[in-house]
Amino acid sequence: MFSFLKDPLIQGILAAALLAVLIPASGTFAGAFDISTKLAIALLFFLYGARLSTEEALRGLANWKLHLTILAFTFIVYPLIGVALQPSTMFISAPMYQGILYAMLVPSTVQSSVALTGIAKGNISGAVVAASVSSLVGVLATPLLVMLLMGAGGGIKVDGRVFINIALQLLLPFALGQLTRNFLPKVREFAANKATKQVDRVSIWMVVYAAFSKGMVAGVWEEVSVWEIVFLIVFSFVLVLAMLWLTRAVPRALGFGYEDTVAIQMCGTQKSLAAGLPMASVIFGGAALGILIVPLMIYHMIQLMICSTLAARYAHKAPATT
Repeated sequence: MFSFLKDPLIQGILAAALLAVLIPASGTFAGAFDISTKLAIALLFFLYGARLSTEEALRGLANWKLHLTILAFTFIVYPLIGVALQPSTMFISAPMYQGILYAMLVPSTVQSSVALTGIAKGNISGAVVAASVSSLVGVLATPLLVMLLMGAGGGIKVDGRVFINIALQLLLPFALGQLTRNFLPKVREFAANKATKQVDRVSIWMVVYAAFSKGMVAGVWEEVSVWEIVFLIVFSFVLVLAMLWLTRAVPRALGFGYEDTVAIQMCGTQKSLAAGLPMASVIFGGAALGILIVPLMIYHMIQLMICSTLAARYAHKAPATT
């Protein structure tokens, strides 16, 4: 059941957090590391743009019903759940609730949702496009939702400048990746190389280390209780299971077949660390980021554990025609 701990991404996240606790970045090194982290994030989104086939994405967009359903779960249902959880501040701190709310606002994963859809013998091509669309929409939808739902409280200040930062650090590199992909075949080949996939992991590890370091230097971790961690783990388990049920019941009611239903489940219940942490770094920054990303990290690990178990079970029960 804990096979998700074998995932190098999760191992690296835990190692980065531990390193920040033992040797937090501070002073001049912290400033230089922040610049390096921003460059790594820009490179990550450049590679995303260079990897994504424009032609395949446009063809896949034809299944609009599938994509709209996944987007509705990701950017409507989850945010509503986040808002409904506001009374949880009776049990956890306001910053921790803000972290839970932020986790509800980020886009779906790409790699894990597509991989899980494949394992479960679902609609792989649909999952690729849907997850990619979710990430692209999230570049604008997530900061917009943050402004609407988080900007008014919790000590978090977000204004229109966040879109400039998002555009320069995420959208511009992605657009350049798309342009170079179409005009420079060698760049496309380079982005598709397995070695460049490490940029995904390394950039996330850097964000985690930087965020946790800021939290350690500012002493924010003294505010996190064991009870809150337990609460997050139980909450994540309950939410993933509830959303898996909902993302199965609704597609069936809408007339989706097995393959599309699996894609909706695996894409519609995932929250992306790969996109969520870089976005948090751009949107928020500062010492508060340490606590803010804890709920997303825990939810990500729980979703991997439950969804990978479900996908393996689906693989044995999938219709013979899929």
